[in-house]
Amino acid sequence: MKFINIGFGNLVSASRIVAIASPDSAPVKRLVQDAKEEGRIIDVSCGRRTRAVIITDSDHVILSAIQTETISNRLALDLVEDEEE
Repeated sequence: MKFINIGFGNLVSASRIVAIASPDSAPVKRLVQDAKEEGRIIDVSCGRRTRAVIITDSDHVILSAIQTETISNRLALDLVEDEEE
């Protein structure tokens, strides 16, 4: 099982990630608000501005202070390493 660093020492299983989105669009804002109301939100931004919203296969929504592109690059690098093995 591979884990991706999503900032401040927090890790998420790469195989459980369904989507990584920017928090700026209205649909993502609604998704985050609904997840907060239903108790499915995990905020690992440590009080900083949310720059990425990670959606998992268990319907949890993770808020991260790391940019979407950075998390995507870490995930892609992990996939390349798997192919080399």
